[in-house]
Amino acid sequence: MTHGTISSWNKKPGESFGPGDVLCEVETDKASVGFEVQDEGVLAKILVEANGQEIQCGSPIALMVGDEAEYKEFLTLPEDSVTPSGSSPVDNANKPEPDSSELPASTASDTSNVEAPRLSPAARFIVASRGLDVTGFRGSERGGRIISKMDILRGVQEGRLKSTPVSKPAVDPATSSVADSAVTKDTVASTNSSAPSISILPQGTYTDLPNSNMRKVIAKRLAESKATVPHSYSAIECEIDRLMNLRQTLKKDFGVAVSVNDLVIKSAALALRDVPECNGRWSASEGFAELNPSVDISVAVATPTGLITPILEGADKLGLSAINNKVKDLAKRARDGKLQPKEYQGGTFTISNLGMFGISSFTAVINPPQACILAVGGGIQRVVPPVEHGGEPRVVTTMTVQMSSDRRVVDEPTASQFLQAFQYYLSNPTLILL
Repeated sequence: MTHGTISSWNKKPGESFGPGDVLCEVETDKASVGFEVQDEGVLAKILVEANGQEIQCGSPIALMVGDEAEYKEFLTLPEDSVTPSGSSPVDNANKPEPDSSELPASTASDTSNVEAPRLSPAARFIVASRGLDVTGFRGSERGGRIISKMDILRGVQEGRLKSTPVSKPAVDPATSSVADSAVTKDTVASTNSSAPSISILPQGTYTDLPNSNMRKVIAKRLAESKATVPHSYSAIECEIDRLMNLRQTLKKDFGVAVSVNDLVIKSAALALRDVPECNGRWSASEGFAELNPSVDISVAVATPTGLITPILEGADKLGLSAINNKVKDLAKRARDGKLQPKEYQGGTFTISNLGMFGISSFTAVINPPQACILAVGGGIQRVVPPVEHGGEPRVVTTMTVQMSSDRRVVDEPTASQFLQAFQYYLSNPTLILL
């Protein structure tokens, strides 16, 4: 963990705390964890408000004093005397930049060496045609080093950019009247028509939603995975009519409710036991593939802050009821942000099921260092040819699954063997009960 966001404060200024008390809840890239204090004291001032900007580890978030007497004395101090020595990143971000005219001479001269923002071609055209002054104006791209067309339009709309008068060259009075008389109305009209008009953005209603730490980390890791892992894709269709009948039988005759996802997890676990090469991982430090001794399946769960993959350990040794109960418990605690790190870090194989959302098929991105991820779609009724010659066509329910595999660990024949084994278990679900 290198940064986080404070989601809530459990103490208010003036309240006392002791060792082991949770001062605040910190949202990390995967879950929310409590920040426990180690000493006794009184919370004097909160420096970083809840649901604010990201803060780096080691940055001050609050001020504390020893007891209530010191807190009363703290309240009498002026505001500027209680600022910590290491200012928080939030304060630095909101602090206005000093005007260069107010800086000392040595400082002002140093700022002239800072790289000036560059204009995009469209922004440069608007600035030149309208005579806009962009001195001290910062853009929104590449850390403020690039000023885009949208930055210019917003600056004009907000009144931060204004046209500068163009200085006319000194001319001789004698020639000035001649030159002025030579300018016709047509020339003035053509000159004015050549100046482009700025289309100001319409005043619309929108809401800026800050991205969660989890989504930022997911986006970063997915980009790294696509860039560094050689993805190989294999897909297969599975008939699930027998599987659906087994679900109804278990619920009607035995009172056991299992989902299609539970049967998919069990079938994948048994197929991984039969084809252990797909249960491997790529060791970047050693530069070779490693086979995992246990089948620990990561199940993708959607949460309000992003996607998380809690782990179902030893899935090949669990029954359907145990898988159903564990998945429900992990999914609930994942949505509540109560998972422990050991419950979502690791895993040997990932399953992402979007069939319940009406998705027929999709492609998933590998979660390194795992070698495979299985993308499961929903069931669709199809008309298939007869099994025997001269027979009638059949209407069956098929489910498409696509596996993304690391080509350094799993080649195409191995991926095909796994998918055939998975299809066999899913199409013959009574084998799952053995």
